[in-house]
Amino acid sequence: MKNIYVTSPLLPPLEEFVPYLEQIWQNKNLTNGGSFHQQLEAELARYLGVKHVCLFANGTLALLTALQALRVTGEVITTPYSFVATSHTLLWNGLTPVFADIDPLTYNINPDRVEELITPNTTAIMPVHCYGIPCDVERIQKIADIYGLKVIYDAAHAFGVKHQGSSILNHGDLSVLSFHATKVFNTFEGGAIICHNERTKQRIDYLKNFGFAGETTVVAAGINGKMNEVQAAFGLLQLQYIDSAFEKRAALDNHYRALLAEIPGVHVLTVPEDTEWNRAYFPIRVDNTYPVSRDELYNTLKKHGIMTRRYFYPLISNFPMYRGLPSSSLTSLPQANQVAEEILCLPIYPDLDFITQEKIVAIIKAPVEFSTVSLDEAS
Repeated sequence: MKNIYVTSPLLPPLEEFVPYLEQIWQNKNLTNGGSFHQQLEAELARYLGVKHVCLFANGTLALLTALQALRVTGEVITTPYSFVATSHTLLWNGLTPVFADIDPLTYNINPDRVEELITPNTTAIMPVHCYGIPCDVERIQKIADIYGLKVIYDAAHAFGVKHQGSSILNHGDLSVLSFHATKVFNTFEGGAIICHNERTKQRIDYLKNFGFAGETTVVAAGINGKMNEVQAAFGLLQLQYIDSAFEKRAALDNHYRALLAEIPGVHVLTVPEDTEWNRAYFPIRVDNTYPVSRDELYNTLKKHGIMTRRYFYPLISNFPMYRGLPSSSLTSLPQANQVAEEILCLPIYPDLDFITQEKIVAIIKAPVEFSTVSLDEAS
């Protein structure tokens, strides 16, 4: 069996992309908010059910710019359980990350811990909808309103996710999406900021284009964050296939859950009942009642060509540039540290088939047996 990776990019038929490229070659407009860029912003806003979409070359540039757009200063309360880009963007903006522990069921930031960490220097909260599961948005907004804080959601995993019937992206002051190749919706690289009014969109558009507000007028110290026309064209084509991709992901998710039921020591993610989820990832937790450790299972699967990922391990707070922060101590983050030691994301993407899933779960059911023999030998 060839290597099976934790994700594989959604790639529509190549022949359907060629006409877009031909149009780009014909009009020679490669970037700077061309026609495909403008069309994709409009189509995404309509599809996602949001007011304004600001496209970016990648999600990290979008996060950096979101913080600039809201003029965030001082301390920002965030989660240690995420990809490092979340907190790196704080450091790049000269901000101090303050890590709050997570909810052990959703793996999202725990609002109780957030409120405990607020100081006179706190100006914002930056939660993550981890694996696309919505944060407790109502509670977080209530805290933000009481203390006068901004809320920027890292929604890198949350494309297409709905909470109580409407887009999760409508919560907070801003939400930031990633369109990286590993995401459910991709533009090779890419990202976007979701905002709720025209004035904020205008400021973001200035910031992502060096601060230019006209040919000779610069109104802010902006950055070059613009999405090019090739990325935007690909996104337009992707949108035609995203609903079928979600359907395939749902079938794969259901199949995993049926196969993994009743395996001692293995726990699957609980999805809130009021959530329309995108199945961006399929994480399992491997606790101490399982026959082998999480890392031993990881290595056994890898031996058989199953490239799972320990998303997210190590915790951001345990990397050298964050260890010195008071909020990074092990005693401050017990739940996040435990989840990081037990988590394992299994492969899930539209092209994955049920037979491969069954082979993966066969190894999970008998990790000791498969540590020394091949799949063929075991069967």
